[in-house]
Amino acid sequence: MGHKIIATGRSATGIPTGRLAVWWVIASEIVIFGGLIATYLLNRFLHGSWAESAAYTNTFIGGANTFWLLTSSYFVVLAHSAAEKRDAKTARKYLWYTIGLGGMFMGFKSYEYATEISHGFTLFTSNFWSFYYTATGLHGFHVLCGMVIMAIIAENDIKKERNWHRVENIGLYWHFVDIVWIFLFPLLYIAK
Repeated sequence: MGHKIIATGRSATGIPTGRLAVWWVIASEIVIFGGLIATYLLNRFLHGSWAESAAYTNTFIGGANTFWLLTSSYFVVLAHSAAEKRDAKTARKYLWYTIGLGGMFMGFKSYEYATEISHGFTLFTSNFWSFYYTATGLHGFHVLCGMVIMAIIAENDIKKERNWHRVENIGLYWHFVDIVWIFLFPLLYIAK
């Protein structure tokens, strides 16, 4: 006789516990990124020299990374739709497409970092570059974590046709990561 796992089955709120946990994580991340962005904006408005530093960010790479993340969000929506239909093959395919585009984002970001550092723009060059590397590095870490968790879900859950709800949960997280980038992209690349 199998036992139902209590942690995924009980809920005083009517919201499945896994989904509720993801929303709690997102809420805490909003505080982290919100504080970082608010601090960035305050410093940007108070220091005119930031515009000079921002002129050296690569808008093309920032735009390409925006494309990779927005397209990856579309694929995670398709993965969720397939998971709701219990179509493991299609759900896994779209999760791996999402991971692949996350990899494109990370590859472009790595190239961008290498180029910027080779031109002398490091974490310690100026306040702008400190914020730039902190914000984009923290965001990149979240992209990487999302990719790893998505791969685990694709191979440990969806391939074995279980825990379908985890596709929705990682999708919520992935959309949050995309939304953070939607704030970072104009602040760091466009508002020069």
